[in-house]
Amino acid sequence: MTGIDPAHRRVIFASSLGTIFEWYDFYLYGSLAAIISKQFFAGVNETTGFVFALLAFAAGFAVRPFGALVFGRLGDMAGRKHTFLITIVIMGLSTALVGVLPTYAQIGVAAPAILVLLRLLQGLALGGEYGGAAIYVAEHAPPGKRGLYTSWIQTTATLGLLLSLVVILICRSLMGADFDVWGWRIPFLVSIVLLGVSVYIRLQLAESPVFLEMKEQGMHSKAPLTEAFANKDNLKLVLLSLFGATAGQAVVWYGGQFYALFFLTQVLKVPAQPANLLIAAALLLAAPFFVFFGWLSDKVGRKKIVMAGCLIAALTYMPLFKGITHFANPAIEAAAAANPVIVVADPATCSLQFDPVGKKKFTNPCDLAKSALAKAGVPYHAIAAPAGSVALVRIGPNTVPVYAGTATDAAAFKQGSDAFSQSLMAALKTAGYPAAADPAAINYPMVLALLFVLVLYVTIVYGPIAAWLVELFPARIRYSSMSLPYHLGNGWFGGFLPTVAFAAVAMTGDIYDGLWYPIIVASMSFVIGSLFLPETKDKPLT
Repeated sequence: MTGIDPAHRRVIFASSLGTIFEWYDFYLYGSLAAIISKQFFAGVNETTGFVFALLAFAAGFAVRPFGALVFGRLGDMAGRKHTFLITIVIMGLSTALVGVLPTYAQIGVAAPAILVLLRLLQGLALGGEYGGAAIYVAEHAPPGKRGLYTSWIQTTATLGLLLSLVVILICRSLMGADFDVWGWRIPFLVSIVLLGVSVYIRLQLAESPVFLEMKEQGMHSKAPLTEAFANKDNLKLVLLSLFGATAGQAVVWYGGQFYALFFLTQVLKVPAQPANLLIAAALLLAAPFFVFFGWLSDKVGRKKIVMAGCLIAALTYMPLFKGITHFANPAIEAAAAANPVIVVADPATCSLQFDPVGKKKFTNPCDLAKSALAKAGVPYHAIAAPAGSVALVRIGPNTVPVYAGTATDAAAFKQGSDAFSQSLMAALKTAGYPAAADPAAINYPMVLALLFVLVLYVTIVYGPIAAWLVELFPARIRYSSMSLPYHLGNGWFGGFLPTVAFAAVAMTGDIYDGLWYPIIVASMSFVIGSLFLPETKDKPLT
């Protein structure tokens, strides 16, 4: 922490370390979504179960704005320190409880219901955590160094994700096949230790000097939510910071880390261990750039850097992810180029295959074809056929007719659909489509380089964002004002990225269609932020 007053290093270290542990808790779920879908959503089919697991992950993000309101109000009225001490206790306990929660096989539908409840508690706690830590550090920072000081807080989300990946990798290596059975619980139970360390550290901290001065002068807000959101000018600034800054920052953050991991494992079928190692290495290499871009924002401004990151990401996401496909699973790229897969079917027979209760059966030929291809991770395109036509799957020059029976005779239907799946898999294999990425064929240095670029984009948009948000709002309502747009942006725009992207890919068959969501949102933030948000680097914290 060069360039930082020794007296302030303890403040930054204590705030950052506790927040790393909190992000670790939150991201364990995302990293283990595939296992959790099997443990807690086993009552539905495999595709629906994984979508449910992603939705439960997103549920934690959905309530983050409500946590921002609850704890933002408390932080503006009672103080920064006490508020983020409460949030970390809630986060740690709810995470540890996941580690002892019975599965669907043990207690039925109560298991996913309790899991979602614990995710909601995590989201509420995180809604109050980030704003408190960022404000607490910023209000200790001297003028001209707020970007540098708060950039250490900005490393915590990535380092928390890195820590969760490292713990998972260690447990996987030590337990082997047992990890998927019961060993996945251990990373959640480790939260008890992290919680104890975090609480001890935060109890040693004093209150923010800016808040203490306000309180001594009787200047702190008695109704922060009313002041923050009933005031037209402040509400306008809240909305502009949401759509012009945090929404774009969020999709770049989640696109470069979580969606990159999802793309590797679920789309390209790269085995979990090398995929996690590659992501972890990219995070480790890029982490110092959070501090660099925070420091740079003290020199050239926050706005220029964040807007540049949103624009560059929007312009280059497509070629970067196509490059990852080329170097991580060249066989599927070659097969798709040589023998493209096309589903030819009457659109009226194609359904949106999402079943909330797991009772509906998708038996139309179009549904059978798309379900089989999606499960195999094979990219495809759909072409509309005349009404009443028999559905076909074209694989290069070859054609596989889709079973056109009905579900009235369950045994016959199963026999026919199984025969179709076997014929389809055989044709795909003949056409060169791999069942999974070949670890020996992965170009690890190039995949790592591309992942590093994606995480570098994360550091560009995220390194300066805390200082920018803190400086946008007055001290008396700062906790409430900055927490809401931050958590709306990251909780909703960012948190729903994996679910939206997965749905887009499953619906169209194009493995890159999920990228349009972060590209559009980042472009929106670039335009709005560039036109309407002010630069704040020289603004006093009053």
